[in-house]
Amino acid sequence: MKRVVVTGMGALTPIGNTVPEYWQSLVNGVSGAAPITRFDASKFKTRFACELKNFNPLDFMPKNEARKNDLYTQYALISVAEAVQMANINFEELNRNRIGVIWGTGHGGIMTFQDQLLEFAAGDGTPRFNPYFVPKMIVDIAAGVISMKYGLRGVNFATVSACASSNTAILEAFNYIKWGKADMIITGGSEASINEAGMGGFGALKALSTHNDDPATASRPFDVKRDGFVMGEGAGALILESYDSAMQRNATILAEVVGGGMAADAYHLTGTHPEGEGAYLGMLEALEEANLSPSDIDYLNCHATSTPIGDASEVIAVERVFGANTHLHLSATKSMTGHLLGAAGAIEAIACIKAVQENLIPPTINVTEPEPELSAKFDLTLGKAASKEVNYAMSNTFGFGGHIATAIFKKFTM
Repeated sequence: MKRVVVTGMGALTPIGNTVPEYWQSLVNGVSGAAPITRFDASKFKTRFACELKNFNPLDFMPKNEARKNDLYTQYALISVAEAVQMANINFEELNRNRIGVIWGTGHGGIMTFQDQLLEFAAGDGTPRFNPYFVPKMIVDIAAGVISMKYGLRGVNFATVSACASSNTAILEAFNYIKWGKADMIITGGSEASINEAGMGGFGALKALSTHNDDPATASRPFDVKRDGFVMGEGAGALILESYDSAMQRNATILAEVVGGGMAADAYHLTGTHPEGEGAYLGMLEALEEANLSPSDIDYLNCHATSTPIGDASEVIAVERVFGANTHLHLSATKSMTGHLLGAAGAIEAIACIKAVQENLIPPTINVTEPEPELSAKFDLTLGKAASKEVNYAMSNTFGFGGHIATAIFKKFTM
């Protein structure tokens, strides 16, 4: 099996539009939540979200390119461009038949879907749909557009496993390179669901926080008063390649991917298993593939969305796996970014890689009254970042439908 390394990253998040900005905000405990500006949310139960700040797609691409792509694809292209630049890739010097794209999203072009149907409903019944309607909407199109931009003819598809989508994409990319079926893969995920349909749908499920009086503190994983997640948007991109490919390019290696696990709760449409059954199996599988014991993991970036049942069930699963691993630090970066749905795993993978690089664990913010049963078991890195040697970091993501994806990143050594 080939070794798989990370040589580039790109981030477009509610707390930073580049990897350095995102990481700086994470370690400083910056919240990205604020009242919604994308549409008039005055009649919605939840009137805030974690939107991108100071973002204009025309700063990154010409108007005609932006017009042809849904916001989620624009986010993908922008984050990938940063990752490609960081990895210092000249695709013309490489075998592009051996370079692929595996991209995750939960909703794809939900913005396009909503806008086109509203426009049709407001008309006289004559179907006047934009010819780009279907290409902008479908969930695989970001992967296709990325491959077209860079002329990449290798494996190309989209992963859709709700909020586990981009972690699933990363693990699929890891597998393809590990098996020798690709030399390099652009992977990650993007999401742009802060619109009437996205907010209204999750609101109807009672999944969203309703702390409208104080949005900045609404995402509070592990807190007694947590009442739901905060919607986020953006993208995260990773360049994965074989160790041999990276060495041949004389690339700077940021970290190594050493294990992954995927499983299912097989329990409920939207709720996690109360004993964290799928999470338990996913973490065990990741450890087994990496040939690690639980005590080897230094940092776990939890899925922890700030929902009452989800946070508790994850910690139960973590305790089942790690037992009395007193040196393990947990943190929930969604307390700052909100929940990027299908893009969550990608930006949280970047947080893990930066933690491994910098020996610094980002905090969990907004916790004023930690759940006693949770805080008594593990260090939740409350309030401020923690300096600590981080050799292995694990990232958990769970999705509606019971989807589980767990990845392990290692400090790179020759």
